Amino acid sequence: MEVIRLAPVFLAGLVMAVSLSAQQPKKRLLFIGESRGWQHESISNAAATLWKLGHDTGLWETVIRTDCQLVTKKKLDLHAKNLDDFDAVAFFTTGELDMDDSQKADLLSFVHDDGKGFIAIHSATDTFYKWPAYGDMVGGYFNEHPWMTFDAPLIVEDPKFPGMEFLPPAFTMRDEIYQIKDFSREKVRVLLRLDESKLDLKNPRVHRTDGDFAVMWARTYGKGRVLYDGLGHVEAVWDRPDIQKMWIDQVKWIMGLESGDATPRPRP
Repeated sequence: MEVIRLAPVFLAGLVMAVSLSAQQPKKRLLFIGESRGWQHESISNAAATLWKLGHDTGLWETVIRTDCQLVTKKKLDLHAKNLDDFDAVAFFTTGELDMDDSQKADLLSFVHDDGKGFIAIHSATDTFYKWPAYGDMVGGYFNEHPWMTFDAPLIVEDPKFPGMEFLPPAFTMRDEIYQIKDFSREKVRVLLRLDESKLDLKNPRVHRTDGDFAVMWARTYGKGRVLYDGLGHVEAVWDRPDIQKMWIDQVKWIMGLESGDATPRPRP
C-alpha cells in the first residue's frame, strides 16, 4: 500500500523532470566562414552540415556568419548576439580576419577562462599567422599540402575519443591534407593522422622530417576545449554518413555534453 501511495508522487516527479529537461535551452554554435586568403567552396557545405546536424538532433543551434562581428564580449547594437550567447565557436577561415585586439582577447578568454569550445576546421590553421596566441590555442599552422588533393591514407589513433568510433581503423579518403608546423604532441592528443608509409616523402614540399602528419587532434586550453579537424576541403567529405556521425559526437564533446580524454600523449 505504501508503494501505491508513493507512485503518484514518483510519477509526478518524473513528469516534472522530463518537462524541465525538455525546457533546457539548446547549445549554441557560432560558425565563422570568413576568407581573407584562399577561397574554399566547401565552407558552405561545412556550415550547412553543422547547421543541419544540430537542427536534426535538437542538440544545438548554429548561427552562420561570414564576418567576425559577433566575436566579442562587448554589447552590440541592433539586437546582435555576442560571445556570451554561444557555447562554442567554429572557424573555417583563411588569412588575417577582421578582428581587433579586443576581439582577439575576448576569443581567447571565451575558451581559456569561460570554459567554452573552439573548433578549427581545415584551413583554420591557415589563419592569423600574425597572431601567435591563436596558433598556440589551435595547436599549429598550415605549412603546405605536399600531395594536394589525393587519396589520403588515414589512421585512427584514438578510436575511444567521441566520434572516432564511426571511422574505420585505417581507410582512404579523397581530400586535401595539410602539413602542420609549430605542432607538438606534448600539447595535443592526436586523433587521426596520415599513414606515412604510404606517402611520397621525397616530395620537395615535405618539410617534416619526423613523418608525423597529424590530421585531427583535441586539446584542453585553460578551462576550455579545442578541436582541429583537417578534413573537409573536398565538398563530398561533408556528405559522408560516418563523418556526419563523427561531427555530432565531437560537437557534443566541444560543448561539454560528452566526455573524452584529450590528454596529450606520444605517438602510439
